[in-house]
Amino acid sequence: MAGEWRPITLGEVLSFANGKASPERSASLGSPVYGSNGIIGFAGDTNAPENTIVIGRVGSYCGSLYLSREKCWVTDNAIRATALDENDARFLFYLLSTLDLNRWRAGSGQPLLNQTILSQIPASVPLPDEQRAIANILGTLDDKIELNRRLNETVEAMARALFKSWFVDFDPVRAKAEGRDPGLPKHLADLFPASFEDSELGEIPRGWKTGSLGEIAENPRRGIQPSAVSPSTPYIGLEHMPRQSIALSEWGEAGSVESNKSEFKRGEILFGKLRPYFHKVGVAPTDGVCSTDILVARPKEQHWFGFVLGHMSSASFVGYTNAGSTGTKMPRTNWDEMSRYPLVLPMDDVAVRFNCLIGPLVDRIIIGIHESKGLVATRDKLLPKLISGELRVENTACIVGEST
Repeated sequence: MAGEWRPITLGEVLSFANGKASPERSASLGSPVYGSNGIIGFAGDTNAPENTIVIGRVGSYCGSLYLSREKCWVTDNAIRATALDENDARFLFYLLSTLDLNRWRAGSGQPLLNQTILSQIPASVPLPDEQRAIANILGTLDDKIELNRRLNETVEAMARALFKSWFVDFDPVRAKAEGRDPGLPKHLADLFPASFEDSELGEIPRGWKTGSLGEIAENPRRGIQPSAVSPSTPYIGLEHMPRQSIALSEWGEAGSVESNKSEFKRGEILFGKLRPYFHKVGVAPTDGVCSTDILVARPKEQHWFGFVLGHMSSASFVGYTNAGSTGTKMPRTNWDEMSRYPLVLPMDDVAVRFNCLIGPLVDRIIIGIHESKGLVATRDKLLPKLISGELRVENTACIVGEST
């Protein structure tokens, strides 16, 4: 089995070239621009073909890896690698991920990888047909993980758009006030008034009232000592929370952290209170514990969940908490400040209906997170065995089928 793998150096199967200074970038238009830490923007120009492997070459991201399935631009703090001859780029990407490229770096003060170092790293590979078969197995798992990620993004965007329409722009009320069809089923349209009235927060739907976040939400304080937590308990720190996304797909284990923690329950809202401008807000996908730099919040009554989540994850709320935070180098917000956030409170029946729409969307996000966790575990189990030849492709069909 192992004899079918031939020893090589990476320079025999990959061509390496340094990236170039980035062209003018946009936030979302054009081809992806890769730096050593992944996609950093988009541009109209490209300097690398499809299926380019991007390798971080300097600093803390030395040895980081990305595979661009489309034409892209690679910046000068990364190296672009393309497959030679009939070798499969995706297989080689997986191969590189098993080699711990960071340990081959040169320099102490400023770690560095270069083309010469990479070209001389030893490895072993099978014939191209076997490479493609292995890449297909691992790629099937990664494609499903990526599909879940994109679906979660779409679902979250839908939830944000609906919240903004109902509770920020007051679209259904505005449409009815102007004699237009609000574009909602009758049982939903009937929930909204057909006119506005003045308030201290400006014009609001008639019959609604002004209030504060603290009237409908609370901060359960469940501090816990490290000794009282099972080491395998899910742990979420600020490093696990993405910016501007409620999907918390990463977490560690409590045994790896010795500091005090706070307990949270699945479905509660976690808000990064240290440097709140980082906009780290999400829904807990499981029971667990979190860093004390994360604040736990929940609605006082469950039918306010969607409304509370919509506000706490909004740019407006994050801006409010940032403006009221204390400390210069490490600004923090707190629940006393957050609870005073002014908002327009709809009638209860509107909040109930909104929550009935948002709840299943949040549930779908959490389901996708757990599906992807299982897929990642399967991929990481198969990866080293397939890449080394210890496990043959024909023996993985059952495992992959169960995972997908």
